[in-house]
Amino acid sequence: MKVLLLEDDNLLGDLLNDHLLDKGYNVTLCLNGQEALEYLIDEKFDLALLDLNTPIMSGLEVLKTIREEYKSKTPVIILTAYQDTKHLKESFENGVDDYIKKPFDLEELDQRILKLCRQFSIEQNTDIKISDNISFDPESCKINLGYRNINIAQKERDILKYFCTHKNRVISSEELLQNIWAYDDMPTDATIRVYIKNLREIIGKDKISTIRGIGYKFE
Repeated sequence: MKVLLLEDDNLLGDLLNDHLLDKGYNVTLCLNGQEALEYLIDEKFDLALLDLNTPIMSGLEVLKTIREEYKSKTPVIILTAYQDTKHLKESFENGVDDYIKKPFDLEELDQRILKLCRQFSIEQNTDIKISDNISFDPESCKINLGYRNINIAQKERDILKYFCTHKNRVISSEELLQNIWAYDDMPTDATIRVYIKNLREIIGKDKISTIRGIGYKFE
């Protein structure tokens, strides 16, 4: 599912971006309303998450423009720190589909997205694109090479999913341990190396680089 996220707060934007990527969505993160509007005009999105108070154009202005000038029916959820009913009323008058007041739990966001998926019959493709010919479905623990599907172990799935959501960043073995394994189930470094060796044999050795003495980098 293709999602546009408009959020100018860097910390919250990164948090939401990582969470949505972890859910298997294809996310475009925008830091200002003008950028978001241009994406929504030029490309097709299944869902847009718009913060109200953003630079250049507000999320409300983006919503009004796509609804009135471009007749876009893209489902939209407004995210806002405003607690008054004035902004809520204006949002619904201009065609918003749902409205979430900050702070909110990520689980609440997930449920509201699922509600709109059911309402608008949006297919939730969980595939993560690794390259032109390779995709990865975390839900089924399968890597698709175009001509065949390969089943992978659950922990291999978890490692690859973590790499996919943290592309082009060096990740240490300690970080993998803390985010994938329970404290009482910690494997050895040798076990992690075996998992990564297996993944390299499937998706290509060039995709996961070893940074000597530090960890791994997924590209």
